[in-house]
Amino acid sequence: MKALMTQQRPLIARLPQVRGRLTVGASLANVTWFRVGGAAEVLFKPADLMDLQGFLARKPDDVAVTVLGVGSNLLVRDGGIPGVVIRLGRAFAEMRANGTTVTAGASALDLNVALAARDAGIAGLEFLSGVPGLIGGALRMNAGAYGSDMAAVVTSATALDSHGRLHKLTKDELGFTYRTSAVDPDWIFIGAELQGRADSPQAIQARITEIQNARAESQPIRSRTGGSTFTNPPHRKAWELIDAAGCRGLTIGGAQVSEKHCNFLINTGTATAADLEALGEEVRRRVKAQSGVELHWEIKRIGVPGDSPLRVRPESEA
Repeated sequence: MKALMTQQRPLIARLPQVRGRLTVGASLANVTWFRVGGAAEVLFKPADLMDLQGFLARKPDDVAVTVLGVGSNLLVRDGGIPGVVIRLGRAFAEMRANGTTVTAGASALDLNVALAARDAGIAGLEFLSGVPGLIGGALRMNAGAYGSDMAAVVTSATALDSHGRLHKLTKDELGFTYRTSAVDPDWIFIGAELQGRADSPQAIQARITEIQNARAESQPIRSRTGGSTFTNPPHRKAWELIDAAGCRGLTIGGAQVSEKHCNFLINTGTATAADLEALGEEVRRRVKAQSGVELHWEIKRIGVPGDSPLRVRPESEA
């Protein structure tokens, strides 16, 4: 990665021509739910699938690629992300219903997929209304809530490998386990087919309303947060372990463990990514000391620290 940042030629000059948009030093803080983090060395918004495939096929092999959705379960460190950050736009958000199957693009919002299924009379996808984020991220982490997950509804998915070749993956090839999939982390999800069952839109909406009410009552959804911070250990609840360790309301800098749901971290308004990560690590330390259980991050942490020599300078500082 260091070689990436010390090339004599600017990274933008080494990248292939695209039809989409390439932006140098694009701030990422405003595109994550925590509202913290550094810049992307280069941000790429492909015009469509062919544009993305062409970019991946022609880019230099030493250029790192990171895919970023809406940043709902993500912490971008303060030094930013070296290499190219890819954000998929509307061209990858198509949704179609056919019988009891919904085909959804990777940048389709989980909530919108649940609502499209409702309108088509397809039940079984209501849980997605309680999962913040996009279908691509949901595939990557086998997102789930309220009694279901992606493993229960996905029949196949499409993804691009690091050279832009398209692959259709069966459910077995996706290798879903708790909050993860077995797909190569360098591959980029493009979309998926989700299987539901027939029911009335009214009954489906009733379940969606129930999920959204439960979420609003139990989670700090109006705060700057990143969703569930830690995965649940086997046969345990992460929030119960955190609460028992005395961490509810704990603060470091501008970061706080939510008083409402203590498996959520909150940016109270002045937090840095370093504050949030340090708070999460302190929670892990206290839970380990109190219960002997080691918590594992569910939130994905990417990029480099603010004091790293690899720090990406935003365009305004270049």
